[in-house]
Amino acid sequence: MRVLHVISEMGSGGAETLVAGMVLASGAVGWESGVASGGGHRADALRARGVPTFTVPVARRTATGVLRAAAATRAAVRRFEPDVVLAHNVSATLVARLAVAPGRALPVVTVCHGLADADYRGAARILRHTARTVVAVADATADRLRDAGFEDPVVIPNAVFPQPPTIPRVVVRSALGVAPHVPVALCVARMEPQKRHDVLLDAWAKLPGDAVLLLAGDGSLRTGLTHRCAELGLTDRVRFLGTRADVPDLLAAADVTVLTSDWEGMPIAVLESMAAGRPVVATDVSGVRAVLADGGLVVPPRDPAATADALGALLFDPPARTTAAAAGLAAIRLRHDPHTFMRSYDELLRASIGGSRR
Repeated sequence: MRVLHVISEMGSGGAETLVAGMVLASGAVGWESGVASGGGHRADALRARGVPTFTVPVARRTATGVLRAAAATRAAVRRFEPDVVLAHNVSATLVARLAVAPGRALPVVTVCHGLADADYRGAARILRHTARTVVAVADATADRLRDAGFEDPVVIPNAVFPQPPTIPRVVVRSALGVAPHVPVALCVARMEPQKRHDVLLDAWAKLPGDAVLLLAGDGSLRTGLTHRCAELGLTDRVRFLGTRADVPDLLAAADVTVLTSDWEGMPIAVLESMAAGRPVVATDVSGVRAVLADGGLVVPPRDPAATADALGALLFDPPARTTAAAAGLAAIRLRHDPHTFMRSYDELLRASIGGSRR
């Protein structure tokens, strides 16, 4: 089965991480995979491993942008000749649907990785006309889609494709200028409004001691966040690392991870942290509570004081970290196994090719 993944970009985001994992695991279920995207370091890495990749301009929210992306995707479809298109999120679905030649029975299956609350109704309207099947990455995402008018999403919880660290913990910390005994929290997230780094910085300012916060990611808010960090007197306790391709090594260096988003689907950063044995502090949004189970602590969104309390409870209490880490690993093995995940997608895509909606 030839599967073409269509996604806006292939940088460091959660959906991009999932696509890369699916592509590299696809041989085990009998797929030949290709990726059509706006590029990024994950696309470069896949290309280096022989995966067919196709450059598609990012479809900005304009008619011209969508049509340009659709034309490039149409060329990718002609070259790769897929049996099914797996489109990641709504804009990629619209582009993929426009790219498929009229009358051609090429199914487009959508993966909905999560949306802001205000976007669900518009997304459901588009998906009713563009996708044969819609996969929701969490029960909460499926519920939002149903409430918005898309009646029958299929739920396949995200999996994590574990990657061991390549460098010992002490070496990573040394390179980051962090002493072996210092408590370290890691946030892996794009610096965009959804992720609410401002809340995280306000929380970090409330924590005592010499703990260090690592921020892995980049985006439109970085300059403002750097200034906010200085205003709070946190320059010596926060490291802005930019976009990183070595997240497994950063996880090895950390004691806890943190995510203060306003909304999520089923965040890959949380799953990766749990799989690496690192407990998580995250906001109680959408599917996060179900993912964490006992593998960390959930806090209300936009609440720096609660976030600081939760971080302190794990950063400065090694036995609590150990207990949460063990629970997180058990949850990953039980509910987010990559083999089960790939088999579920394999069955779904083959059914789509056969003409079945589900």
